[in-house]
Amino acid sequence: MSGQSAWVSVDLTPFVVVLKDLLNFEQCLDPAGRCFGPFRVLFSQVFYESSSSFALVNLKPIVPGHVLVVPKRPVARFKMLDVDEVSDLWTVAQRVGKQAERHYNASSLTFAIQDGKEAGQTVKHVHIHVIPRVAQDFERNDDIYTEIEKHEQALFVDNETRTARSEAEMAAEADQLRPLFS
Repeated sequence: MSGQSAWVSVDLTPFVVVLKDLLNFEQCLDPAGRCFGPFRVLFSQVFYESSSSFALVNLKPIVPGHVLVVPKRPVARFKMLDVDEVSDLWTVAQRVGKQAERHYNASSLTFAIQDGKEAGQTVKHVHIHVIPRVAQDFERNDDIYTEIEKHEQALFVDNETRTARSEAEMAAEADQLRPLFS
């Protein structure tokens, strides 16, 4: 075997995929921003960060001020978060909600998580919708949940009522919100 390699080439891709799923190890290493499921989020769209979570403006908000709070570690389901991540996520949601309510002159807030496919989750990364509410913003109060479900299903499709905002529009809103957290 002089001069010949004894190495055998083996494709480990299937094992890496299984290992990532088992360890929930897939981290977003995008130097220009963060990841939200399969979506790249620019830092210009992020207006608040904590040790374990971040808040970003929404691509297709249901109402003005509809934002998302997301754990930095990309996990699909709420039960996969550790206790410190849960605490941080809800602490950030509370802080973001307080400022959003004030900034958008709202009188109430809706906090919503769709945890799993049957709950309407389409982005496999836990997130909390923080939605400022005002009187009469929906015909029936619970119509907000129908709108959230439509929002999740329509992420990839524009329609007449809600089209995707540009990066510049999203950055402008984040620029308005960022000083509220300094």
